Amino acid sequence: MDLKLPNLGEGADSGTVVNLFVKEGDQITKDQPILELENEKAVATIPSTSAGTVTRLFVKTGDKISVGQRILTLSEGGSSAAPAQPKAGAKAQEVKSAGRPVEVESKQESEEPEPEAAPAKNGLPPAAAPSIRKLARELGIDLTKVRGSARGGRIVLEDVRAYIQRLQRLASEPRGAAAAPAPGAKPAAESIDFSKWGPVTRKPLSPLRQVIARRMHENWNAVPHVTQFDEIDITHLNSLRKKYAAAYEQKGARLTLTGFVLKAVVDTLKKHPVFNSSLDETTQELVLKDYYHIGIAVDTDAGLIVPVIRDVDKKPILELSKELEELAKKARDRKVTAEELKGGTFTISNQGGIGGAHFTPIVNKPEVAILGLGRGALKPVVRGDKIEPRLLMPIGLSYDHRVIDGGTAARFTVDLIQAFENFREDAVKLSSSSSSSIS
Repeated sequence: MDLKLPNLGEGADSGTVVNLFVKEGDQITKDQPILELENEKAVATIPSTSAGTVTRLFVKTGDKISVGQRILTLSEGGSSAAPAQPKAGAKAQEVKSAGRPVEVESKQESEEPEPEAAPAKNGLPPAAAPSIRKLARELGIDLTKVRGSARGGRIVLEDVRAYIQRLQRLASEPRGAAAAPAPGAKPAAESIDFSKWGPVTRKPLSPLRQVIARRMHENWNAVPHVTQFDEIDITHLNSLRKKYAAAYEQKGARLTLTGFVLKAVVDTLKKHPVFNSSLDETTQELVLKDYYHIGIAVDTDAGLIVPVIRDVDKKPILELSKELEELAKKARDRKVTAEELKGGTFTISNQGGIGGAHFTPIVNKPEVAILGLGRGALKPVVRGDKIEPRLLMPIGLSYDHRVIDGGTAARFTVDLIQAFENFREDAVKLSSSSSSSIS
């Protein structure tokens, strides 16, 4: 029987094999991990749903594989009973386990296999829905020549239309005329031999770095960015942090600036709900969200990962501090799940621990705004008729100008500064008995 890559969840149709735990000849049991798959900045373990001996492997470390692609073939038998086989021509139900399910398919010799599109350069068929493959077969279109515009290069109906229109234009041009690019097609990238000018070292982009590059490119091109800059006086807030740091440590939490930032941001989002929204481009509607799930950009050795803390408005700073530390560790250890990266309504990118001042963070689509924080620095500030040293933190608020205007962003920034500078002490103070709600 063949074990195939199952549906990976909403918006995900492929991934890269980062670890392969079995080899041909191995006897495996039900639920035994067979590989680790990196997708959308997360690494998921794919277990087997049956027992048997691995007779053939179809993937290796570094391969990019798509949903429905064969991973390995098992001969029946082993220490755990295999799940019941479906009728000829039918697929077995997905079997859930501690990790991702692997779809098991059984075919009889009399079953006619579904024809597939021609393999792409990497040997895999292009990602496309069965209806698109059927249409391409009927029209005699080679899907390997069609550029997919959906996530992960998936081919949709509009891509097929654009390809047909391009062929029609080419057919109508005089012989020798320059070929017109398909609508929305990228110009061919120029390959430059840099070694002509001196020694070079080539280092392949990691799968995660490729995901980051694609996402940043998509977000920058899709969202008209504007960034609002300012500085926040965090002298009072930093005093609160120092005052209660030891009490938080006794409760098993590190009290950092980010815990305060989460509360101040949510208070400001409640006053300006457009910043906690998304633009539905298909219906041209603004989706205002009544929940506050905040993404926190985490700097890791592999690249930037943005796990999401849910229901920030309902949690005290003590709970947020613990959750921040746990999520950051999971992100750095590449143990964060795909679900923990989804559903954010606003993102915070704090570079203060590294250094630097103002910067322009890129909006994390489909969100409409992101807050970038730099490193606080002591500066002379005029307060009344005196000059005092104050701790000022640079901020950059990037926003989607299709949804948010400059005046709205300025008002948001003013209220955000007020939320920081007038932070209530009772919101951080711990009760004498427990870590009960302090929000």
